[in-house]
Amino acid sequence: MIGTILLLLFGSAVVESALGPWAEGSASGGECMCEAFLPNSTFPIGELILLESTAVEINYKLEMEISKVEIYEVKLEVYIAKIMNLTVLIKRMEDDPDSYSELHIEEVKIKIKQVEALIVELQASIQTTTTVLLSIREQISVMITVLTRLEITYDKNLVLVTRREYIILQQKLEECERRHNEIFNPDIGICNHSGIRRFSKPIISQLNANLNAGFKYGGWGKDSNPLPGSENMFWYSASSDTLVNTITLYSDYYKLIMREGFKTHELYVRYNYDWQGTGNNYIVRENTLYYQFKSPFAMAKFNMTSVNAQYKEIPSASTQFSYHYSANQNLDFAADESGLWVTYATQESKGKLVLGKINEQSFEVEEVWQTSIFKPSVGNTFMVCGVLYATRSVDSKTEEVFYTFDTHTERESYVSIPFEKFQESYVYLDYNPTDQKLYMFSNGYYVNYHVYFNHKN
Repeated sequence: MIGTILLLLFGSAVVESALGPWAEGSASGGECMCEAFLPNSTFPIGELILLESTAVEINYKLEMEISKVEIYEVKLEVYIAKIMNLTVLIKRMEDDPDSYSELHIEEVKIKIKQVEALIVELQASIQTTTTVLLSIREQISVMITVLTRLEITYDKNLVLVTRREYIILQQKLEECERRHNEIFNPDIGICNHSGIRRFSKPIISQLNANLNAGFKYGGWGKDSNPLPGSENMFWYSASSDTLVNTITLYSDYYKLIMREGFKTHELYVRYNYDWQGTGNNYIVRENTLYYQFKSPFAMAKFNMTSVNAQYKEIPSASTQFSYHYSANQNLDFAADESGLWVTYATQESKGKLVLGKINEQSFEVEEVWQTSIFKPSVGNTFMVCGVLYATRSVDSKTEEVFYTFDTHTERESYVSIPFEKFQESYVYLDYNPTDQKLYMFSNGYYVNYHVYFNHKN
């Protein structure tokens, strides 16, 4: 496939002049067969062949895992039916114990043990599938990173064709994970857990849509409360400085990776309006961008449906206290299962972080909590189920959640939940309740993490 594309792109004359030694031989039917060796200094054909081989292997693995998930669905239906039948039988025995002998009781015990054995077997299978899916995702992420580098350095047309194949693999993986999550993680949007247990390894999608590592200030993610029909939409905004000038929308993950946005909103138009923001602390909720207004210093929201912006000042908020990794992150917006939040610091709090709950209808901070952590020492914060999580750097490769504040109990705790960093620093970190992922923007790269919880049941 790659050799064919090379000939189509360069033409035989160009290829012949660029190639080194030729290997000649005779093919069946009297045709002459020539094998060309293209040095990597001219074009990285060796890397592409290796990537294509890996893609075939991953495709096979994915097909196997998808078939397993289908089997899990069938098994679950069987297990549920068995458990329901057992429940009905035990209820009858409780209501009328005299009608059942010791033999009946022993039979029920055997059935219970059989179901227990089946559940243990299924749990082991699930764990294996989860491990394989994480491994596949890491492989695909590495390949897309390599292809992004090749696309910048070498001929873009060929790399783009090859890269599309990996995007298809990425889509297959997303579909397999989605079905896996629907079966085994049915509680997205529900807070029946006691907090975060751990994070996955970083999942690196690719360099930003501008293909510019200089665009290191920015963010990306999904709408935390999407309008009907926008459940798969992604957004992206970035700049070479901390100004917030534009936001681009993508209909789904594939379009994001292929940099095919369907709408870009400009927050600044000369002689018309200046709705610019600053910092890397924004989110999208119900097709509305919540961000820090540039002038005056205030919280702002830009409705991307009506294409209109409004701002509202927080009287006590200060511009002197930003996060550790980036300047101008004075107002940090977050969204979780329970609504919209903003964190900031004040002169009165002496730089200690303040958490506010925003009423989305009135666009007012309606409730405030004071924490004990100094905001400039914090890497970033995010909200999950009404609980604030704050991060800090452990070393160049490790970040950790070190502090939590529960708004339900007003209790704060010091914890240690480490996770691996893609690069030493990052400017954006936010949780999305629609898929239970953390979205990070790290030196221009799209990065995300799966979040795993301590489930009560």
